[in-house]
Amino acid sequence: MTDQQPVARKSTRKIRTGPVLLCLILLVAALLRIDGVGFGLPALNDPDEPLFMSTALEMLSGPTLNPQWFGHPATVTFYSLMVLIALVGGLGVLTGRFADFDGFAAAVYADPGILFLPARLLMVVFGVAVVWMTWRLGKRLGGERVGLIAAAILAVNAVHIEYSQIIRTDMQASLFMLLCVQAALAIAQDGRRRDYLLAGFFVGLACATKWPAALIGVTVVGAGMYRWRLGEPAWRELILFGLVAGATLFIVSPFLLIDHATVIQNLSSEARPVHPGATGGGLFANLGWYVTGPLLGSLGIAGLVLAAVGMVWSGKKDDGRWAFLILPFCLVFLLLIAMQALRWERWVVPLLPFVALAAARVLCGVTDRLPVNRGRVLLPLLVLLLIAPMVQTARIEAAERRLDTRQMASAWLRANAPPGSRILIEHPAFDLLDEPWQLLFPMGSEGCVDVDDLLAGRIRQSEVEKKRKGAALVDVGNVALDKLDSCQADFAVVTNRLRYRAAPADFREELKRYDRLFANGRVRFVAQAVPGQSSGPRVEIVQMTRP
Repeated sequence: MTDQQPVARKSTRKIRTGPVLLCLILLVAALLRIDGVGFGLPALNDPDEPLFMSTALEMLSGPTLNPQWFGHPATVTFYSLMVLIALVGGLGVLTGRFADFDGFAAAVYADPGILFLPARLLMVVFGVAVVWMTWRLGKRLGGERVGLIAAAILAVNAVHIEYSQIIRTDMQASLFMLLCVQAALAIAQDGRRRDYLLAGFFVGLACATKWPAALIGVTVVGAGMYRWRLGEPAWRELILFGLVAGATLFIVSPFLLIDHATVIQNLSSEARPVHPGATGGGLFANLGWYVTGPLLGSLGIAGLVLAAVGMVWSGKKDDGRWAFLILPFCLVFLLLIAMQALRWERWVVPLLPFVALAAARVLCGVTDRLPVNRGRVLLPLLVLLLIAPMVQTARIEAAERRLDTRQMASAWLRANAPPGSRILIEHPAFDLLDEPWQLLFPMGSEGCVDVDDLLAGRIRQSEVEKKRKGAALVDVGNVALDKLDSCQADFAVVTNRLRYRAAPADFREELKRYDRLFANGRVRFVAQAVPGQSSGPRVEIVQMTRP
Protein backbone atom coordinates (compact mmCIF):
# COMPACT_ATOMS: atom_id res chain seq x y z
CA MET A 1 0.00 0.00 0.00
CA THR A 2 2.82 2.37 0.89
CA ASP A 3 4.57 1.71 -2.40
CA GLN A 4 1.43 2.60 -4.35
CA GLN A 5 0.79 5.95 -2.66
CA PRO A 6 3.38 7.97 -4.63
CA VAL A 7 1.98 6.55 -7.86
CA ALA A 8 -1.52 7.64 -6.86
CA ARG A 9 -0.30 11.13 -6.00
CA LYS A 10 1.50 11.38 -9.33
CA SER A 11 -1.64 10.32 -11.24
CA THR A 12 -3.75 12.86 -9.35
CA ARG A 13 -1.28 15.62 -10.19
CA LYS A 14 -1.53 14.77 -13.91
CA ILE A 15 -5.31 14.79 -13.85
CA ARG A 16 -5.29 18.26 -12.34
CA THR A 17 -2.57 19.70 -14.54
CA GLY A 18 -4.07 18.70 -17.88
CA PRO A 19 -7.42 20.49 -17.51
CA VAL A 20 -5.73 23.57 -16.07
CA LEU A 21 -3.35 23.78 -19.01
CA LEU A 22 -6.19 23.22 -21.46
CA CYS A 23 -8.26 26.00 -19.88
CA LEU A 24 -5.23 28.30 -20.03
CA ILE A 25 -4.65 27.48 -23.72
CA LEU A 26 -8.30 28.10 -24.59
CA LEU A 27 -8.26 31.36 -22.64
CA VAL A 28 -5.18 32.54 -24.54
CA ALA A 29 -6.81 31.46 -27.82
CA ALA A 30 -9.94 33.44 -26.99
CA LEU A 31 -8.03 36.56 -25.90
CA LEU A 32 -5.86 36.60 -29.01
CA ARG A 33 -8.93 36.28 -31.21
CA ILE A 34 -11.02 38.87 -29.36
CA ASP A 35 -8.19 41.41 -29.33
CA GLY A 36 -8.83 43.78 -32.23
CA VAL A 37 -11.87 41.83 -33.48
CA GLY A 38 -13.62 45.11 -34.31
CA PHE A 39 -10.89 46.18 -36.77
CA GLY A 40 -12.04 48.60 -39.46
CA LEU A 41 -15.62 48.99 -38.23
CA PRO A 42 -17.86 50.64 -39.21
CA ALA A 43 -16.00 50.44 -42.54
CA LEU A 44 -15.83 46.94 -44.00
CA ASN A 45 -12.31 46.08 -45.12
CA ASP A 46 -12.82 42.41 -45.96
CA PRO A 47 -14.63 42.18 -49.33
CA ASP A 48 -16.54 39.01 -48.46
CA GLU A 49 -18.04 40.01 -45.11
CA PRO A 50 -20.76 42.22 -46.66
CA LEU A 51 -21.81 39.33 -48.92
CA PHE A 52 -22.39 36.97 -45.99
CA MET A 53 -24.15 39.49 -43.78
CA SER A 54 -26.34 41.13 -46.42
CA THR A 55 -27.41 37.71 -47.73
CA ALA A 56 -28.39 36.56 -44.24
CA LEU A 57 -30.29 39.82 -43.66
CA GLU A 58 -32.20 39.39 -46.92
CA MET A 59 -33.05 35.78 -46.08
CA LEU A 60 -34.42 36.83 -42.71
CA SER A 61 -36.40 39.76 -44.06
CA GLY A 62 -37.83 37.63 -46.92
CA PRO A 63 -38.35 35.39 -45.10
CA THR A 64 -36.74 32.59 -47.08
CA LEU A 65 -34.28 29.75 -46.60
CA ASN A 66 -32.91 30.19 -50.13
CA PRO A 67 -29.62 32.13 -49.96
CA GLN A 68 -29.64 32.63 -53.75
CA TRP A 69 -25.84 32.37 -53.57
CA PHE A 70 -23.89 29.11 -53.35
CA GLY A 71 -20.31 30.06 -54.09
CA HIS A 72 -18.90 28.36 -50.97
CA PRO A 73 -21.87 27.24 -50.67
CA ALA A 74 -21.95 28.77 -47.14
CA THR A 75 -25.48 27.56 -46.39
CA VAL A 76 -24.68 26.63 -42.78
CA THR A 77 -22.98 29.99 -42.29
CA PHE A 78 -25.98 31.85 -43.67
CA TYR A 79 -28.35 29.96 -41.38
CA SER A 80 -26.12 30.63 -38.37
CA LEU A 81 -25.99 34.33 -39.20
CA MET A 82 -29.77 34.43 -39.60
CA VAL A 83 -30.17 33.11 -36.05
CA LEU A 84 -27.61 35.62 -34.76
CA ILE A 85 -29.32 38.54 -36.55
CA ALA A 86 -32.71 37.49 -35.15
CA LEU A 87 -31.25 37.36 -31.63
CA VAL A 88 -29.48 40.73 -31.88
CA GLY A 89 -32.46 42.40 -33.53
CA GLY A 90 -34.94 40.83 -31.14
CA LEU A 91 -32.92 41.95 -28.14
CA GLY A 92 -32.70 45.46 -29.60
CA VAL A 93 -36.46 45.65 -30.10
CA LEU A 94 -37.22 44.23 -26.63
CA THR A 95 -34.91 46.75 -24.95
CA GLY A 96 -36.38 49.66 -26.95
CA ARG A 97 -33.24 50.43 -28.92
CA PHE A 98 -35.11 49.79 -32.17
CA ALA A 99 -38.82 50.37 -32.80
CA ASP A 100 -39.17 47.26 -34.97
CA PHE A 101 -37.19 45.04 -37.31
CA ASP A 102 -37.26 47.66 -40.09
CA GLY A 103 -35.76 50.17 -37.69
CA PHE A 104 -33.13 47.62 -36.75
CA ALA A 105 -32.27 46.96 -40.42
CA ALA A 106 -32.01 50.71 -41.11
CA ALA A 107 -29.67 51.13 -38.14
CA VAL A 108 -27.49 48.26 -39.38
CA TYR A 109 -27.17 49.82 -42.85
CA ALA A 110 -26.09 53.08 -41.18
CA ASP A 111 -23.68 51.37 -38.75
CA PRO A 112 -22.80 47.78 -39.74
CA GLY A 113 -20.85 47.31 -36.50
CA ILE A 114 -24.17 46.67 -34.73
CA LEU A 115 -24.27 43.27 -36.43
CA PHE A 116 -20.78 42.70 -37.74
CA LEU A 117 -19.15 42.73 -34.32
CA PRO A 118 -21.46 40.02 -32.85
CA ALA A 119 -21.03 38.00 -36.05
CA ARG A 120 -17.24 38.23 -35.79
CA LEU A 121 -17.46 37.14 -32.16
CA LEU A 122 -19.45 34.13 -33.34
CA MET A 123 -16.53 33.25 -35.63
CA VAL A 124 -14.20 33.65 -32.64
CA VAL A 125 -16.27 31.04 -30.79
CA PHE A 126 -15.89 28.63 -33.70
CA GLY A 127 -12.17 29.38 -33.86
CA VAL A 128 -11.69 28.54 -30.18
CA ALA A 129 -13.81 25.42 -30.65
CA VAL A 130 -11.38 24.33 -33.39
CA VAL A 131 -8.50 24.72 -30.91
CA TRP A 132 -10.42 22.57 -28.42
CA MET A 133 -11.11 19.91 -31.05
CA THR A 134 -7.43 19.88 -31.97
CA TRP A 135 -6.66 19.03 -28.35
CA ARG A 136 -9.21 16.20 -28.41
CA LEU A 137 -7.77 14.72 -31.58
CA GLY A 138 -4.20 15.04 -30.34
CA LYS A 139 -5.11 13.32 -27.09
CA ARG A 140 -6.69 10.48 -29.01
CA LEU A 141 -3.80 10.14 -31.44
CA GLY A 142 -0.83 10.49 -29.13
CA GLY A 143 -1.88 11.22 -25.57
CA GLU A 144 -2.61 14.32 -23.54
CA ARG A 145 0.77 15.97 -24.14
CA VAL A 146 0.33 15.83 -27.92
CA GLY A 147 -3.16 17.28 -27.58
CA LEU A 148 -2.09 20.14 -25.33
CA ILE A 149 0.94 21.08 -27.42
CA ALA A 150 -1.02 20.96 -30.68
CA ALA A 151 -3.77 23.12 -29.16
CA ALA A 152 -1.16 25.60 -27.90
CA ILE A 153 0.45 25.85 -31.35
CA LEU A 154 -2.90 26.44 -33.06
CA ALA A 155 -4.03 28.89 -30.36
CA VAL A 156 -1.23 31.31 -31.24
CA ASN A 157 -1.09 30.73 -35.02
CA ALA A 158 -1.42 34.12 -36.72
CA VAL A 159 -3.28 32.87 -39.80
CA HIS A 160 -5.79 30.97 -37.70
CA ILE A 161 -6.30 34.00 -35.47
CA GLU A 162 -6.90 36.29 -38.45
CA TYR A 163 -9.56 34.09 -40.01
CA SER A 164 -11.20 33.56 -36.63
CA GLN A 165 -11.94 37.31 -36.69
CA ILE A 166 -13.57 37.45 -40.14
CA ILE A 167 -17.13 36.56 -41.08
CA ARG A 168 -16.41 33.70 -43.44
CA THR A 169 -16.98 29.96 -43.73
CA ASP A 170 -13.46 28.86 -42.75
CA MET A 171 -13.88 28.32 -39.01
CA GLN A 172 -17.23 26.55 -39.23
CA ALA A 173 -16.00 24.24 -41.98
CA SER A 174 -12.83 23.47 -39.98
CA LEU A 175 -14.87 22.53 -36.92
CA PHE A 176 -17.09 20.12 -38.86
CA MET A 177 -14.01 18.62 -40.49
CA LEU A 178 -12.39 17.92 -37.14
CA LEU A 179 -15.61 16.37 -35.84
CA CYS A 180 -15.51 14.07 -38.86
CA VAL A 181 -11.91 13.12 -38.06
CA GLN A 182 -12.95 12.30 -34.51
CA ALA A 183 -15.58 9.93 -35.89
CA ALA A 184 -13.01 8.45 -38.28
CA LEU A 185 -10.65 7.73 -35.38
CA ALA A 186 -13.50 6.02 -33.56
CA ILE A 187 -14.08 3.91 -36.68
CA ALA A 188 -10.41 2.92 -36.77
CA GLN A 189 -10.59 1.91 -33.12
CA ASP A 190 -13.96 0.15 -32.92
CA GLY A 191 -15.45 -0.07 -36.41
CA ARG A 192 -18.96 0.76 -35.17
CA ARG A 193 -21.64 1.62 -37.74
CA ARG A 194 -22.83 4.61 -35.75
CA ASP A 195 -19.44 6.25 -36.20
CA TYR A 196 -19.76 5.92 -39.98
CA LEU A 197 -23.14 7.61 -39.69
CA LEU A 198 -21.67 10.42 -37.58
CA ALA A 199 -18.79 10.86 -40.01
CA GLY A 200 -21.23 11.13 -42.92
CA PHE A 201 -23.30 13.69 -41.04
CA PHE A 202 -20.28 15.90 -40.31
CA VAL A 203 -18.95 15.62 -43.87
CA GLY A 204 -22.34 16.75 -45.14
CA LEU A 205 -22.31 19.74 -42.79
CA ALA A 206 -18.73 20.58 -43.74
CA CYS A 207 -19.52 20.45 -47.46
CA ALA A 208 -22.69 22.55 -46.97
CA THR A 209 -20.40 25.13 -45.38
CA LYS A 210 -17.46 25.04 -47.80
CA TRP A 211 -17.20 22.81 -50.85
CA PRO A 212 -13.55 21.62 -50.46
CA ALA A 213 -14.26 20.54 -46.88
CA ALA A 214 -15.84 17.38 -48.34
CA LEU A 215 -12.27 16.09 -48.81
CA ILE A 216 -12.19 15.33 -45.09
CA GLY A 217 -14.03 12.17 -46.13
CA VAL A 218 -10.58 10.85 -47.08
CA THR A 219 -10.02 10.21 -43.36
CA VAL A 220 -13.13 7.99 -43.23
CA VAL A 221 -11.98 6.00 -46.26
CA GLY A 222 -8.61 5.65 -44.52
CA ALA A 223 -10.34 4.41 -41.38
CA GLY A 224 -12.20 1.81 -43.45
CA MET A 225 -8.89 0.65 -44.95
CA TYR A 226 -7.42 0.50 -41.45
CA ARG A 227 -10.23 -1.82 -40.37
CA TRP A 228 -9.75 -3.88 -43.55
CA ARG A 229 -6.10 -4.32 -42.60
CA LEU A 230 -7.33 -5.77 -39.32
CA GLY A 231 -9.46 -8.27 -41.21
CA GLU A 232 -12.78 -6.39 -41.09
CA PRO A 233 -13.96 -5.36 -44.58
CA ALA A 234 -16.07 -2.22 -44.31
CA TRP A 235 -17.25 -1.50 -47.84
CA ARG A 236 -20.93 -1.59 -46.82
CA GLU A 237 -20.29 0.93 -44.07
CA LEU A 238 -18.33 3.16 -46.45
CA ILE A 239 -21.24 3.15 -48.90
CA LEU A 240 -23.55 4.04 -46.01
CA PHE A 241 -21.18 6.85 -45.02
CA GLY A 242 -21.33 8.30 -48.53
CA LEU A 243 -25.13 8.11 -48.64
CA VAL A 244 -25.46 9.84 -45.27
CA ALA A 245 -22.99 12.56 -46.32
CA GLY A 246 -24.93 13.27 -49.52
CA ALA A 247 -28.29 13.17 -47.76
CA THR A 248 -27.08 15.56 -45.05
CA LEU A 249 -25.74 17.99 -47.66
CA PHE A 250 -29.05 18.22 -49.51
CA ILE A 251 -31.23 18.18 -46.38
CA VAL A 252 -29.23 21.07 -44.92
CA SER A 253 -29.02 22.89 -48.25
CA PRO A 254 -32.00 21.72 -50.37
CA PHE A 255 -31.74 24.73 -52.67
CA LEU A 256 -28.60 23.22 -54.15
CA LEU A 257 -31.09 21.09 -56.08
CA ILE A 258 -34.07 23.43 -56.21
CA ASP A 259 -32.04 26.42 -57.44
CA HIS A 260 -29.42 24.45 -59.36
CA ALA A 261 -29.14 27.08 -62.10
CA THR A 262 -27.85 29.63 -59.56
CA VAL A 263 -25.46 27.00 -58.16
CA ILE A 264 -23.92 26.47 -61.61
CA GLN A 265 -23.64 30.21 -62.20
CA ASN A 266 -21.99 30.83 -58.82
CA LEU A 267 -19.54 27.97 -59.21
CA SER A 268 -18.58 29.25 -62.66
CA SER A 269 -17.85 32.66 -61.18
CA GLU A 270 -15.80 31.16 -58.34
CA ALA A 271 -13.73 29.13 -60.81
CA ARG A 272 -12.33 32.17 -62.61
CA PRO A 273 -8.75 31.68 -63.92
CA VAL A 274 -7.34 35.03 -62.80
CA HIS A 275 -7.89 37.39 -59.90
CA PRO A 276 -5.97 40.59 -59.12
CA GLY A 277 -3.33 39.75 -56.53
CA ALA A 278 -4.28 36.07 -56.29
CA THR A 279 -3.46 34.50 -59.66
CA GLY A 280 -1.47 31.31 -59.17
CA GLY A 281 1.61 30.10 -61.00
CA GLY A 282 0.97 26.39 -61.43
CA LEU A 283 1.23 23.40 -59.11
CA PHE A 284 4.81 23.72 -57.92
CA ALA A 285 4.82 27.51 -57.76
CA ASN A 286 1.64 27.42 -55.70
CA LEU A 287 3.03 24.74 -53.39
CA GLY A 288 6.10 26.88 -52.82
CA TRP A 289 3.91 29.93 -52.18
CA TYR A 290 1.81 28.15 -49.53
CA VAL A 291 4.85 26.68 -47.79
CA THR A 292 7.01 29.82 -47.80
CA GLY A 293 4.05 32.17 -47.35
CA PRO A 294 1.24 31.48 -44.88
CA LEU A 295 2.74 28.32 -43.37
CA LEU A 296 6.26 29.64 -42.82
CA GLY A 297 4.97 33.07 -41.84
CA SER A 298 2.67 31.76 -39.12
CA LEU A 299 4.75 28.78 -37.89
CA GLY A 300 8.30 30.06 -38.23
CA ILE A 301 11.16 27.94 -39.55
CA ALA A 302 11.26 25.68 -36.49
CA GLY A 303 7.52 25.08 -36.53
CA LEU A 304 7.49 24.37 -40.25
CA VAL A 305 10.36 21.88 -39.99
CA LEU A 306 8.74 20.12 -37.03
CA ALA A 307 5.42 19.90 -38.86
CA ALA A 308 7.05 18.51 -42.00
CA VAL A 309 8.93 15.86 -40.00
CA GLY A 310 5.89 15.09 -37.87
CA MET A 311 3.80 14.35 -40.95
CA VAL A 312 5.86 11.23 -41.60
CA TRP A 313 7.62 10.43 -38.30
CA SER A 314 6.56 10.69 -34.69
CA GLY A 315 9.78 9.56 -33.04
CA LYS A 316 8.12 6.49 -31.59
CA LYS A 317 6.21 3.40 -32.68
CA ASP A 318 2.99 4.39 -34.48
CA ASP A 319 -0.15 2.26 -34.65
CA GLY A 320 -0.78 3.37 -38.25
CA ARG A 321 -3.80 5.60 -37.70
CA TRP A 322 -1.88 8.73 -38.70
CA ALA A 323 -0.59 7.09 -41.88
CA PHE A 324 -4.02 5.75 -42.86
CA LEU A 325 -6.23 8.69 -41.85
CA ILE A 326 -4.39 12.00 -41.41
CA LEU A 327 -1.46 11.97 -43.82
CA PRO A 328 -3.50 11.06 -46.93
CA PHE A 329 -5.97 13.85 -46.25
CA CYS A 330 -3.21 16.44 -45.73
CA LEU A 331 -1.48 15.45 -48.96
CA VAL A 332 -4.69 15.37 -51.00
CA PHE A 333 -5.90 18.70 -49.62
CA LEU A 334 -2.57 20.44 -50.14
CA LEU A 335 -2.34 19.14 -53.70
CA LEU A 336 -5.91 20.23 -54.42
CA ILE A 337 -5.39 23.84 -53.36
CA ALA A 338 -2.02 23.98 -55.12
CA MET A 339 -3.58 22.78 -58.39
CA GLN A 340 -6.05 25.67 -58.49
CA ALA A 341 -5.66 28.63 -60.83
CA LEU A 342 -5.85 30.99 -57.85
CA ARG A 343 -4.11 30.91 -54.50
CA TRP A 344 -5.37 32.34 -51.24
CA GLU A 345 -3.86 32.38 -47.78
CA ARG A 346 -7.19 31.33 -46.26
CA TRP A 347 -7.16 28.04 -48.16
CA VAL A 348 -4.57 26.60 -45.74
CA VAL A 349 -6.81 27.20 -42.71
CA PRO A 350 -8.27 23.63 -42.65
CA LEU A 351 -4.71 22.23 -42.67
CA LEU A 352 -3.52 24.20 -39.65
CA PRO A 353 -4.90 21.86 -36.93
CA PHE A 354 -3.16 18.91 -38.60
CA VAL A 355 0.06 20.87 -39.00
CA ALA A 356 -0.08 21.65 -35.27
CA LEU A 357 -0.71 17.98 -34.47
CA ALA A 358 2.25 16.93 -36.63
CA ALA A 359 4.60 19.35 -34.86
CA ALA A 360 3.33 18.25 -31.45
CA ARG A 361 3.75 14.55 -32.06
CA VAL A 362 7.33 14.85 -33.25
CA LEU A 363 8.21 17.08 -30.26
CA CYS A 364 6.81 14.50 -27.87
CA GLY A 365 8.41 11.65 -29.79
CA VAL A 366 11.89 13.20 -29.67
CA THR A 367 11.76 14.06 -25.96
CA ASP A 368 10.44 10.57 -25.18
CA ARG A 369 13.78 9.22 -26.41
CA LEU A 370 15.62 11.19 -23.74
CA PRO A 371 16.02 10.17 -20.10
CA VAL A 372 12.73 10.78 -18.26
CA ASN A 373 13.84 13.71 -16.10
CA ARG A 374 15.61 15.46 -18.97
CA GLY A 375 12.63 15.00 -21.28
CA ARG A 376 10.20 16.45 -18.74
CA VAL A 377 12.29 19.61 -18.44
CA LEU A 378 13.16 19.94 -22.12
CA LEU A 379 9.67 19.49 -23.60
CA PRO A 380 8.04 22.58 -22.00
CA LEU A 381 11.13 24.62 -22.85
CA LEU A 382 10.99 23.56 -26.51
CA VAL A 383 7.28 24.36 -26.68
CA LEU A 384 7.85 27.83 -25.26
CA LEU A 385 10.71 28.48 -27.68
CA LEU A 386 8.44 27.39 -30.53
CA ILE A 387 5.34 29.41 -29.69
CA ALA A 388 7.01 32.60 -28.40
CA PRO A 389 7.84 33.94 -31.91
CA MET A 390 4.43 32.77 -33.11
CA VAL A 391 2.78 34.90 -30.42
CA GLN A 392 4.91 37.85 -31.49
CA THR A 393 3.85 37.40 -35.11
CA ALA A 394 0.19 37.22 -34.09
CA ARG A 395 0.49 40.40 -32.02
CA ILE A 396 2.20 42.29 -34.85
CA GLU A 397 -0.46 41.27 -37.37
CA ALA A 398 -3.24 42.24 -34.95
CA ALA A 399 -1.67 45.70 -34.62
CA GLU A 400 -1.45 45.98 -38.42
CA ARG A 401 -5.16 45.19 -38.82
CA ARG A 402 -6.07 48.06 -36.49
CA LEU A 403 -4.65 50.62 -38.94
CA ASP A 404 -5.79 49.96 -42.50
CA THR A 405 -4.86 51.94 -45.58
CA ARG A 406 -8.56 52.48 -46.34
CA GLN A 407 -9.06 54.23 -43.02
CA MET A 408 -5.96 56.34 -43.80
CA ALA A 409 -7.69 57.40 -47.01
CA SER A 410 -10.83 58.30 -45.06
CA ALA A 411 -8.78 60.49 -42.73
CA TRP A 412 -7.24 62.31 -45.71
CA LEU A 413 -10.66 62.96 -47.21
CA ARG A 414 -11.97 64.40 -43.95
CA ALA A 415 -9.05 66.81 -43.89
CA ASN A 416 -9.08 67.80 -47.57
CA ALA A 417 -12.39 67.16 -49.34
CA PRO A 418 -14.72 70.22 -49.23
CA PRO A 419 -18.36 69.80 -48.14
CA GLY A 420 -20.60 68.91 -51.07
CA SER A 421 -17.86 66.98 -52.87
CA ARG A 422 -18.82 64.05 -55.06
CA ILE A 423 -16.63 61.10 -54.04
CA LEU A 424 -16.26 57.77 -55.80
CA ILE A 425 -15.16 54.96 -53.51
CA GLU A 426 -14.41 51.30 -54.27
CA HIS A 427 -14.80 49.73 -50.82
CA PRO A 428 -17.74 49.71 -48.35
CA ALA A 429 -16.75 52.93 -46.54
CA PHE A 430 -19.55 53.09 -43.98
CA ASP A 431 -17.26 55.26 -41.88
CA LEU A 432 -17.89 58.11 -44.37
CA LEU A 433 -21.70 58.01 -44.43
CA ASP A 434 -22.06 60.92 -41.99
CA GLU A 435 -19.70 63.17 -43.93
CA PRO A 436 -21.14 66.09 -46.01
CA TRP A 437 -20.42 64.49 -49.38
CA GLN A 438 -22.21 62.59 -52.11
CA LEU A 439 -20.73 59.09 -52.19
CA LEU A 440 -20.74 56.94 -55.32
CA PHE A 441 -20.14 53.19 -55.51
CA PRO A 442 -19.36 51.19 -58.70
CA MET A 443 -22.06 48.61 -59.47
CA GLY A 444 -21.06 46.79 -62.65
CA SER A 445 -23.69 47.03 -65.37
CA GLU A 446 -25.58 49.67 -63.36
CA GLY A 447 -22.67 52.10 -63.47
CA CYS A 448 -21.79 54.12 -60.36
CA VAL A 449 -24.74 54.58 -58.02
CA ASP A 450 -25.43 57.00 -55.20
CA VAL A 451 -24.69 55.27 -51.88
CA ASP A 452 -27.59 56.96 -50.09
CA ASP A 453 -30.00 55.73 -52.77
CA LEU A 454 -28.36 52.32 -52.62
CA LEU A 455 -28.88 52.00 -48.85
CA ALA A 456 -32.36 53.53 -48.93
CA GLY A 457 -33.42 51.05 -51.58
CA ARG A 458 -31.52 48.23 -49.87
CA ILE A 459 -30.47 46.60 -53.09
CA ARG A 460 -30.41 42.85 -52.63
CA GLN A 461 -27.16 40.91 -52.69
CA SER A 462 -28.57 38.68 -55.42
CA GLU A 463 -29.04 41.79 -57.57
CA VAL A 464 -25.45 42.84 -56.90
CA GLU A 465 -24.30 39.42 -58.14
CA LYS A 466 -26.31 39.89 -61.34
CA LYS A 467 -24.95 43.39 -61.93
CA ARG A 468 -21.34 42.33 -61.43
CA LYS A 469 -21.85 39.58 -64.08
CA GLY A 470 -19.27 37.19 -62.68
CA ALA A 471 -16.56 39.83 -62.18
CA ALA A 472 -14.05 39.11 -59.46
CA LEU A 473 -14.52 42.51 -57.85
CA VAL A 474 -17.08 45.30 -57.69
CA ASP A 475 -14.96 48.25 -58.80
CA VAL A 476 -14.35 50.81 -61.53
CA GLY A 477 -12.57 48.21 -63.64
CA ASN A 478 -15.80 46.25 -64.00
CA VAL A 479 -18.22 49.12 -64.66
CA ALA A 480 -19.95 48.87 -68.05
CA LEU A 481 -18.19 51.14 -70.54
CA ASP A 482 -21.42 52.86 -71.53
CA LYS A 483 -22.05 53.67 -67.86
CA LEU A 484 -18.56 54.95 -67.05
CA ASP A 485 -19.59 58.60 -67.18
CA SER A 486 -21.82 57.98 -64.15
CA CYS A 487 -18.58 57.59 -62.16
CA GLN A 488 -17.46 61.18 -62.67
CA ALA A 489 -16.59 62.71 -59.28
CA ASP A 490 -14.37 65.25 -57.54
CA PHE A 491 -12.31 62.59 -55.79
CA ALA A 492 -11.96 58.84 -56.29
CA VAL A 493 -10.69 56.44 -53.62
CA VAL A 494 -9.17 53.61 -55.66
CA THR A 495 -8.16 50.32 -54.06
CA ASN A 496 -7.81 47.97 -57.03
CA ARG A 497 -6.13 49.82 -59.92
CA LEU A 498 -2.61 48.98 -58.77
CA ARG A 499 -3.55 45.31 -58.39
CA TYR A 500 -4.63 45.25 -62.01
CA ARG A 501 -1.46 47.05 -63.08
CA ALA A 502 0.63 44.29 -61.51
CA ALA A 503 -0.69 41.93 -64.22
CA PRO A 504 -1.60 44.15 -67.19
CA ALA A 505 -1.82 41.27 -69.67
CA ASP A 506 -4.65 39.68 -67.68
CA PHE A 507 -6.61 42.87 -67.02
CA ARG A 508 -6.41 45.03 -70.14
CA GLU A 509 -10.13 45.81 -70.19
CA GLU A 510 -10.23 46.75 -66.51
CA LEU A 511 -7.22 49.06 -66.87
CA LYS A 512 -8.81 50.67 -69.94
CA ARG A 513 -11.71 51.86 -67.78
CA TYR A 514 -9.42 53.35 -65.13
CA ASP A 515 -7.32 55.11 -67.75
CA ARG A 516 -10.37 56.57 -69.44
CA LEU A 517 -12.02 57.74 -66.23
CA PHE A 518 -8.86 59.25 -64.72
CA ALA A 519 -7.40 60.67 -67.94
CA ASN A 520 -7.46 64.22 -66.54
CA GLY A 521 -7.06 63.32 -62.88
CA ARG A 522 -4.05 63.51 -60.61
CA VAL A 523 -3.10 61.39 -57.61
CA ARG A 524 -3.31 63.50 -54.47
CA PHE A 525 -2.67 60.89 -51.80
CA VAL A 526 -1.34 57.33 -51.58
CA ALA A 527 -1.83 55.14 -48.50
CA GLN A 528 0.52 52.19 -48.32
CA ALA A 529 0.80 49.52 -45.63
CA VAL A 530 3.91 49.57 -43.46
CA PRO A 531 4.97 46.16 -42.08
CA GLY A 532 4.50 46.04 -38.33
CA GLN A 533 2.30 49.14 -38.32
CA SER A 534 -0.54 48.94 -40.82
CA SER A 535 -2.21 46.69 -43.38
CA GLY A 536 -4.41 46.83 -46.46
CA PRO A 537 -3.98 47.39 -50.19
CA ARG A 538 -2.22 50.39 -51.64
CA VAL A 539 -4.94 53.04 -51.88
CA GLU A 540 -4.86 56.05 -54.22
CA ILE A 541 -6.98 59.17 -53.94
CA VAL A 542 -7.36 60.73 -57.37
CA GLN A 543 -8.63 64.27 -57.77
CA MET A 544 -10.71 64.33 -60.91
CA THR A 545 -11.83 67.09 -63.27
CA ARG A 546 -15.54 66.77 -63.92
CA PRO A 547 -16.80 67.78 -67.38
